[in-house]
Amino acid sequence: MLEVFAVALRLGVTSFGGPIAHIGYFRSEYVDRRKWIDEGTFADLVALAQFLPGAASSKLGIMVGTLRAGFPGGVAAWFAFTIPSAILMTIFALSLQSIGAQATGWLHGLQVVAVAAVAQAVWGMARNLAWDRERGTIALLAAATVLTWQAPAALIVVIVVAGLVGWRFLPVPGVQDRPSVDVRLPRWVWVGSLALYFVLLVGLPLARQVLGGGQALALFDAFYRSGALVFGGGSVVLPLLQPEVVPTGWVSNETFLAGYAAAQAMPGPLFTFAAFLGAASGPEPNAGMGAAIAIAGIFLPSFFLAYVALGTWGVLRARSDIQAMLRGVNASVVGILLAALYTPVSTNAIHKPIDFALALVAFGALMAWKLPPWLVVAFTAASGALIQSLP
Repeated sequence: MLEVFAVALRLGVTSFGGPIAHIGYFRSEYVDRRKWIDEGTFADLVALAQFLPGAASSKLGIMVGTLRAGFPGGVAAWFAFTIPSAILMTIFALSLQSIGAQATGWLHGLQVVAVAAVAQAVWGMARNLAWDRERGTIALLAAATVLTWQAPAALIVVIVVAGLVGWRFLPVPGVQDRPSVDVRLPRWVWVGSLALYFVLLVGLPLARQVLGGGQALALFDAFYRSGALVFGGGSVVLPLLQPEVVPTGWVSNETFLAGYAAAQAMPGPLFTFAAFLGAASGPEPNAGMGAAIAIAGIFLPSFFLAYVALGTWGVLRARSDIQAMLRGVNASVVGILLAALYTPVSTNAIHKPIDFALALVAFGALMAWKLPPWLVVAFTAASGALIQSLP
């Protein structure tokens, strides 16, 4: 558990760029460097994280931590990956200081290094999961679909269709070549998680109506529902959070947008924006308690669904028809990452030739020189600040 905590903490302070970029950082650390899981297992977990509601990169981290060190490992992986940015967002809510020009340059450098991280993930996963004609075609069609159909539902539709295509046209002769995975999770954990997911989703609004309660219950309910109903993670949660916190008067629209801008500059999951909103929501509860309630509410559904996914996936992946379906799903995940490499990752970071040159240097440092991701992140962020200072 301590090993999982230490690795996730390092990722929590170096993984910039949002949930898609996090997949690249996770793959570099968990698959390439530490070999905790194989490429196929990682792709399965990515597909599950994308398919289910909640914070995608957080679900992925929870599942990897659980496979490595059981239930405590999942908790440790989430806490270490989340706490750095949650603390920073709480501090920002208390200070609300504007970002200076030099800090803007550092932020731009962090966006550029995310391009290199995602490109590395796309290349590595494509080599293993979509390098033949059939799966390569699925990946390219998935990328084209996601790029032309800009809607959260597109991801789910693409994954489902790819799974059906894999089930029908990509049969596997057997399952003996697939490494077995020990899912260290008791049955009662995932069954209870599934029940609690729906009980809280329905019960919290009823409790607010019946008990009245104070702002603490209202905060937990609002952030739990947002975390339980969002598909796609990241920025997709914004339209769910805004009507919960702005019309109620908890924060102004200007404060909401300032916090979202700050969240883009933070490492770790974008859902820690909830810590900012909870801390800025008013005197009752106090800032620290408000941030803790909001964080617990928005991430709890991701815990529940990560355990449900692990509890069922560990059994289903041993069947040949499920493996055929996963071959199609995994190829579609490569396509989804390829589309994300263009937008939003590259379109937000690459504005002029020097940005692309810096991204190429970062990509070479990761792929050819095999430098640690944290070192590449630090170098690219500093380079972004230097570029910003040039006349």
